[in-house]
Amino acid sequence: MTPDELSEALSAALASAVADGTLALDADALPSTVHVERPKQREHGDWATNVALQLAKKAGTTPRALAEDLAGRLGSTPGIKAVDVAGPGFLNITLEAGAAGELARTIVEAGAEYGRSDALDGQVIDLEYISANPTGPLHIGHTRWAALGDSLVRILRAAGADVTAEYYINDAGAQMDRFGASVLAQIHGTEVPEGGYRGEYVAELGRQVLAANPQIVDLPEDEGVALARDEAYRLQLAEIRDVLDSFGVHFDVWFSERTLHDSGAVTTAVERLREQGHVYDDGGAVWLRTTDFTDDKDRVLIRANGEPTYFAADAAYYLSKKDRGFPGKIYLLGADHHGYINRLKAISAAAGDDPAANIEILIGQLVSVQGAKLSKRAGNIIELRDLVEWIGADAVRYSLSRYPADTPLELAGEEMIKQSNDNPVFYVQYAHSRTCAVDRNAADRAVRRVLDDGADGFDPALLDHPTEAVLIGRLTEFPRIVAQAAELREPHRIARYLEGLAADYHKWYAECRVLPYPDEDVQDVHRTRLWLNDAVRQVLANGLDLLGVSAPERM
Repeated sequence: MTPDELSEALSAALASAVADGTLALDADALPSTVHVERPKQREHGDWATNVALQLAKKAGTTPRALAEDLAGRLGSTPGIKAVDVAGPGFLNITLEAGAAGELARTIVEAGAEYGRSDALDGQVIDLEYISANPTGPLHIGHTRWAALGDSLVRILRAAGADVTAEYYINDAGAQMDRFGASVLAQIHGTEVPEGGYRGEYVAELGRQVLAANPQIVDLPEDEGVALARDEAYRLQLAEIRDVLDSFGVHFDVWFSERTLHDSGAVTTAVERLREQGHVYDDGGAVWLRTTDFTDDKDRVLIRANGEPTYFAADAAYYLSKKDRGFPGKIYLLGADHHGYINRLKAISAAAGDDPAANIEILIGQLVSVQGAKLSKRAGNIIELRDLVEWIGADAVRYSLSRYPADTPLELAGEEMIKQSNDNPVFYVQYAHSRTCAVDRNAADRAVRRVLDDGADGFDPALLDHPTEAVLIGRLTEFPRIVAQAAELREPHRIARYLEGLAADYHKWYAECRVLPYPDEDVQDVHRTRLWLNDAVRQVLANGLDLLGVSAPERM
């Protein structure tokens, strides 16, 4: 019996109480879904609900009296072993071993689909994250946003949302010209201009640009800067794509800021906002009245010299997302972007959207890795690609995903690569590899889930060991954990769940034999436990996939 099936049984009991007049409520006053949750203490049963406390006052009765009535109605439900009333009116429900154990077959048959739901069905979301300048390598800060952003995309999709992962390329403005001038200086062997870009990676770009465009040395300076800028930009962006690919991060859309300016979208955005009544002129500049929407001051869109601000591009980009059919817009920004929250929400409101519904800004905090070395190419940063080469993509992604985004992190690099139970990613991956080892050994001993006659050899009532009740209960929670992680935008809930599942599995493995002893015949209990073993393997694999982490079969 799944939580949803138990919830339906509780709803049926409530409806029955209303129908026979025991519960003095109209049917439409009953909750559409009765919430059940795992008790904190195992001896309190498999599931608990406080629905009696929620409804008793409305019905003119006491919570305990209502709970006792519901307990009587639930007691005859197939699959329910016992219903106890606790405290002022809590219902503690214990399932029969067979009803609980049936979940193992459900999970194995569902495969990769187990844990997926329609909790966010109908939501269409654009999720923008990383969005680094294409003027240098991705660094440790981008690494955190990459891990969290990609995991969040996967989790939202698993909960039924239609999600587009988007990278906003900041390829417009004076920074790009400084970048081009820096590369050209390397080509000519001259001093990098003030405020320019330095490091071996710039010299590398210069060598590549020169090899492909030898004529650049003879061009006038402005033409040389433009050529160096465009060619180096293309090369640097290609490196960013390759590094992200090695990290398991892939984007559906790479959106160029430059296209907003070249297409006239920035100018059009200003006029659209003016038509909404939120733009005014003052001192020769064009302003957006963001103070109407809780911002601390109005923002300049077009400077007095006619140049658009970054804020104008932000407005045009927001409108682009709206025009492309994304009611939901999620921005995952770095710790230095707190000031963007009110101004982006103001853009949303000025564009006619509801900031409470159409835009979310998630701020990630800083991260450091002890033992990490500064990049030899860039000099003053820790590169993402160096972290992946040193620690491995799995360990980096998992370690970053297991903490809330708004928590500052200081991770120990050497601890992240240790193969020990103190390393969470190893602990979880080892649990998966152990389930695979059980399968291999079971095949050698002729323990199979499906017999030659087509029978599955599965008797869920045999899963009656205390560790099996705990393990099955944990497996039951997975779909709800995924939906909750999606709704709260918190990938770390998946990681923490997997660690709990791994702990329950290791304990079960130590106390319950899947394989018969050498002088023992294969029995249904062995086949049934193999189903449970494979159910754990599937959930571990599903959960690790949501975090973008591999599920190794051998370690």
